[in-house]
Amino acid sequence: MTVDQNQFRLLPSVDELLQSAAAQQLVASFSRPPVLQAIRSCLEQARAAMRVGASCPSSDMLLQEVSQLLLREQQPHLRPVINATGVIINTNLGRAPLSRDVLQAVEHVSHGYANLEYDLEAGERGSRHTHAAALLRELTGAEAALVTNNNAAAVLLGLSTLAMGREVVISRGQLVEIGGGFRVPDVMRQSGCQLVEVGTTNRTRIADYAAAISAQTALLLAVHPSNFLITGFTESTALVELVALARQRGLLVMEDLGSGCLLNCERYGLTHEPMPQESIAAGADVVCFSGDKLLGGPQAGIIVGKAEIIARLARHPLMRAVRIDKMTLAALEATLRHYQRGQAETHIPVWLMISAKPERLSSRAKRWAAQLQAQGIEVRVQRGESTVGGGSLPGETLPTTLLALDADRCALPLEELARRLRIGTIPVVARILRNSLLLDPRTVLDEQDDMLVQALATALRP
Repeated sequence: MTVDQNQFRLLPSVDELLQSAAAQQLVASFSRPPVLQAIRSCLEQARAAMRVGASCPSSDMLLQEVSQLLLREQQPHLRPVINATGVIINTNLGRAPLSRDVLQAVEHVSHGYANLEYDLEAGERGSRHTHAAALLRELTGAEAALVTNNNAAAVLLGLSTLAMGREVVISRGQLVEIGGGFRVPDVMRQSGCQLVEVGTTNRTRIADYAAAISAQTALLLAVHPSNFLITGFTESTALVELVALARQRGLLVMEDLGSGCLLNCERYGLTHEPMPQESIAAGADVVCFSGDKLLGGPQAGIIVGKAEIIARLARHPLMRAVRIDKMTLAALEATLRHYQRGQAETHIPVWLMISAKPERLSSRAKRWAAQLQAQGIEVRVQRGESTVGGGSLPGETLPTTLLALDADRCALPLEELARRLRIGTIPVVARILRNSLLLDPRTVLDEQDDMLVQALATALRP
């Protein structure tokens, strides 16, 4: 194709665009360097388009593209997302959303200074480890508590302190792999301990642990396989049996619960999830669990157990590398307050979603459908299932009602519709199953209902 070179002479110069009133408004908002770079980028794109036959854009069109480019580039990379997947603790979408009280607590301590490591009563240096410790002791029945930046760090700290250079006995069926391809045994080995695997994948008896104990054994380790199930011909060793054996042999027992749950899941029609307070009551010396899964708080690794052992962990040099900051501590303390006050079901989003009534979910899905149908969009509702997610309660589901858009009645391919939802002003993440795009109200916050309907209507526009 022959390109009319005269067309290129019609393009405004960089300086001409930069000196325009519209560009100067952009400079006032974004500063001169990014506006200048955006103008150059848009002009280069215009030249490339003109080389293949496009007409020369006007200055107004170019400045509009400059404005849109700046808005896209200046958006935070980490952005809020509407989770319509039905996976409550969605690891890819930030796991547990936080309550309003928790957000207020974070803002309260982060706006200015805080007594993070200062004892206000004594007027001298204090410890950040004290802020959530009393609440954790009260809620779990443990003698002492410590908090790290995540549960893998908690396990690493525990093994580094208690078993470096020595043996740790663990059931072969508990050597799990967590999200992102991280294998728990690999994390454990970084502590310098030697894992001694006993039993088989599906059956491990107390006799297997007893036979493996040697003069080099430091502790017996139990790991709750919270992200998978082994069914059929199985047998596992109860924690109380491990504790009894450890007491006989002068060893310690450490348990990694993974998710960590302070409420009884059976109340919501789910399988029982081991709780830290149960492990403490059974006699475990150290128990580790996450703060951002079924606890419903910020990312954190929580360690509870015997006072003497927790004190050893707190003194270990690794503790400084895995400690948490003031905002996380504020969020964790506020989350624990909800449990202390009996507010978990009414304030913590994860438990609000788990305990949501099926009839309320149905009502919301039908309301979405009615609003969209009023705009000429063909949708329907259907029964479905939500999952807890986050490596918790594998195979367990909760009944829900889904909004469905079928492929044969949608103006767009479902993959394209899903993509448009993801790249919208407020990203919406849905799922596609059996030629339908599905949106689950269980994981959509109430205040996001109108935004979701608007996002879907916008994505379906030509």
